Amino acid sequence: MPGIVSVKTPPEAQPLRISVPDESNGRVGASSERSEPVNPKSNSPAPRRPPSPSPSTSRAKPSPDRSSGKKKSPPEKIVIDESSLDNPDLGPFLLKLARDTIASGEGPNKALDYALRAAKSFEKCAIDGEPSLDLAMSLHVVAAIYCSLGRFEEAIPVLERAIKVPEVSKGADHALAAFSGYMQLGDTHSMLGQLDRSIECYKDGLKIQMEALGDTDPRVAETCRYLAEAHVQAMQFDEAENLCKKTLEIHRVHSPPASLEEAADRRLMALICEAKGDYESALEHLVLASMAMIANGQENEVAAIDVSIGNIYLSLSRFDEAVFSYQKALTVFKSSKGDNHPSVASVFVRLADLYYKTGKLRESRSYCENALRIYAKPVPGTTAEEIACGLTEISAIYELFNEPEEALKLLLKAMKLLEDKPGQQSTIAGIEARMGVMFYMVGRYEEAHSSFENAVAKLRAGGERKSAFFGVVLNQMGLSSVQLFKIDEAAELFEEARQILEQECGPCHQDTLGVYSNLAATYDALGR
Repeated sequence: MPGIVSVKTPPEAQPLRISVPDESNGRVGASSERSEPVNPKSNSPAPRRPPSPSPSTSRAKPSPDRSSGKKKSPPEKIVIDESSLDNPDLGPFLLKLARDTIASGEGPNKALDYALRAAKSFEKCAIDGEPSLDLAMSLHVVAAIYCSLGRFEEAIPVLERAIKVPEVSKGADHALAAFSGYMQLGDTHSMLGQLDRSIECYKDGLKIQMEALGDTDPRVAETCRYLAEAHVQAMQFDEAENLCKKTLEIHRVHSPPASLEEAADRRLMALICEAKGDYESALEHLVLASMAMIANGQENEVAAIDVSIGNIYLSLSRFDEAVFSYQKALTVFKSSKGDNHPSVASVFVRLADLYYKTGKLRESRSYCENALRIYAKPVPGTTAEEIACGLTEISAIYELFNEPEEALKLLLKAMKLLEDKPGQQSTIAGIEARMGVMFYMVGRYEEAHSSFENAVAKLRAGGERKSAFFGVVLNQMGLSSVQLFKIDEAAELFEEARQILEQECGPCHQDTLGVYSNLAATYDALGR
C-alpha cells in the first residue's frame, strides 16, 4: 500500500468569552476573540501560527466578572410568585436582578432563574400578542448565561427563538436586535465547532446590518472582518479575501492613513495571501501593517508582525532574512514580556523549524528544548491553548528528528490540555489525527485506527465532513483498517475520501492521487 499522506492540522479555535448583553446600547451577544489560524497550506513541519489581526473592538464587551469599580453587594433574596409574571413591571425588574446577580458574583444559576422568569413575564405581557424587544433581550441574556455555564446546546434554541422576535422592517432597534441575535447564535455554533452554521449566521447578521446602516458604515467593516476570520478558520480563503478587501475599502474612507484598523485588515489579508501561496503579496501587506503599528507606537504588535514576516521569508527560503525577523521579535518579547513568556517560546519554535530546514540539527533541538522549558513552567496568564499549540508544533519537529515516541508524548499532553475547553473539538480532532499518524509509523495499528476514528467522529459532528482535511483523515483511517485486515471498511473509507478530495482538490492533486492508488489496491485485495 502507498505511504501515508501527511495530515494537516486544522485551524485552532480559541474559546469565545461569553458576556451578558448590555441593555443600554442594545449590543447583545457573545464577545469573542478569534484565535490565530494555522496556515493550512504550509509545508513547514510544524504548523505555523501567524498572528491574526488585532481583535475587532466593535463587538467586544467586558465580561461580568471584569466590571470595574466596587464589587456590588449580592441582591437580596426575593421570592416571586409565578402567578404575578403578568405584571408589566416585573419583567424589567427580574432582568435587572439577573444582571446584578452576575455582577455581584453570586452565581450564574440564580441569574439564569431570574432571566428565564423575566422572559416569561415579557411574553405574558405582550401587547396584542406581539412579543417586545424586551423579550429578545431577556432571551439573549438567558443564552449568554447558558454559554457561561458551558451549556451551549441549550443556548441554541433560545437564540433561534430570540431572532424571530424582532421585525427588521420596524426600524433600527429591531434591526439591531436581529443582528445581535444572529451574531450571538453564530458565536455559539462556533463554540460547538459547527463552523458552517456559524458562518451562515454571521452572513445573515451582516445582511441585516448592511440594510440598516448601508454598505460603507465602519461597523459593517468590523462585521465583514469578523466573518472573514470565520472563513479563514473554515479554510474558505476566496470568500475571506473578498470580505477583507471590502473591509480595507471601508476603512480607507473612514479611517486616517496608517490607522490601527487598516493594520489589522492588512494582517488578516496577509494571512489569507499566505494560505493561498501568494507570499509576495502577504509580505507587502505585513510590511504596510508594521509601518502602521510603528506609527501608532505598538511595539509588541510590531514584534508579532515581525514573526509573521519571518514565516513568509522562511516559506520563500530566504533564511537569513527570516532569522533577522525572528531575532528582532525575540528581543522585543524578552524585554517587554520576560524570558519565560509563551511569546518567547513561540519564536523559539519558529527558529527550531528554520534551523532544521537549514540542516543545523543541534541548534534546532536546542531551541525546541528551550521552548519546552517555558511551556513546562508557564507564567501566570498563559492559556492552555497557547501551550497546546506550542507542544503540537514542537511535536512535528520531533517527528522530523525521527523520534515518534517523543512526538506522541507531546501530542498527548496537548490534547489533555484542551479536553475540557469549549470550542476546541476541531483542534483536538487534528491532534488525534496526528497521533494516528505517529501510531501508524511505529506499527501500533489498533491505536492508530482508534485515534483516526475519534478524529473522524469529531469532524463529522463539527460539520467539516466536506473539507479536504476530512478527506485526508478518512484516507489515513482507511490505511490503518487495511493493516487490521478490515478490507471492506477500508474500501468504504477510501471511497468517501475520493469523493471529498475530487470535489475539494481536483482529480490531479497529490492527495487525490494517493487515495486512487489506495482504493485500487483495496479493490484488488477484494477481488474486484
